[in-house]
Amino acid sequence: MEQPLRSTSLLRRVLRTSLLLLLTALVILPLVSGEARFLVRSAWEEARILLGRRPLQELIADSATPADRRSQFELVLAARAFAAERLGLSAGDTYTTFSDIGKGTTLVHVLSASPKDRLAGYKWSYPIVGAVPYKGFFDEEAARTEMRRLERLGYDTYLRPAGAFSTLGWFNDPLLSTALDDDPVDLVVTVIHEIAHNTLWVPGDVRFNESYANFVGFRGAQMFFASRGDQEAARRCAAMWRDEKRLGAFYTDLEDDLLGLYGSGLPRPEIERRRAGIFARARAALRNLGLEVYDGSRLARSPIDNARVIAKRIYLTGLDEFDKMYDAKSGDLRAGIQEIERSLKSNPSLSAMEVLAVVARSGSIPRQAG
Repeated sequence: MEQPLRSTSLLRRVLRTSLLLLLTALVILPLVSGEARFLVRSAWEEARILLGRRPLQELIADSATPADRRSQFELVLAARAFAAERLGLSAGDTYTTFSDIGKGTTLVHVLSASPKDRLAGYKWSYPIVGAVPYKGFFDEEAARTEMRRLERLGYDTYLRPAGAFSTLGWFNDPLLSTALDDDPVDLVVTVIHEIAHNTLWVPGDVRFNESYANFVGFRGAQMFFASRGDQEAARRCAAMWRDEKRLGAFYTDLEDDLLGLYGSGLPRPEIERRRAGIFARARAALRNLGLEVYDGSRLARSPIDNARVIAKRIYLTGLDEFDKMYDAKSGDLRAGIQEIERSLKSNPSLSAMEVLAVVARSGSIPRQAG
């Protein structure tokens, strides 16, 4: 059963107070710094999204809601219930409401950057989440301004759109119109992926966090569709997950090649010449990667540089290890999720990826003494 929404009148009072504070900040903080303006804009956009929420159940019951949209809402509620009840994820009130931010709108523009002569993601630091090698902008021009600034400093950059994001359970994230997808598999993967962030987030370890949510999203969606008797969708989930793992192996090999080149001690012009060759060969290899669902030729048309490699590796690290852990738990995804959480909490001296490696080998990790 869905959890009841909080009192509407209380929510409105909180939002009015929040908006008043934001309006005050809009007057004062622009005088302080560009980063302050970024934070104010982000807070303003989040408040706007929250103000526009409507309960999904209400929209499903509304005769004005188009039939295809109603089906999507019902699928989202079913997926979030599955995530909470069958997978043990902390769904809370996430995706019980909907916020329409308009057609043809890109919600967030995500920027990554890296020096041209080494793989080292440019990092931005924030409260709670820690240092992360990307930055999301609600304002496209602000994103492009930052991109051009970093390029002038000699960085590779990669700017891409994102239709969904998680506030890690700090707010009751609504389903956004930008996250709706005509493909039910993509929609369910997105729902479970974002809810997974509510359950587990290791500050400062974005590779683990996003790869973990990627794993839970695809494996969870596969289980969801199988539980509904939709074997075709379940098989599609499994094929997409195999493509994710192929891409993970591809970008791991590419990262290793680049690390070897950048650590070679060769002169900068020679490094630039050889890296151009590495990227050209990588694009050719993408066309012949044997992908089942994704279009390797389309992926190969996009330029590859250090920033893109770093951005892709964020979501594609340790996927085989996650699957080994999954197999060790006999396909019990909930047990695997719980084992990872327990092991992380009981072994704070190890990195998240180190914990995953041990769990993948043995299915569990002993608690540290003390």
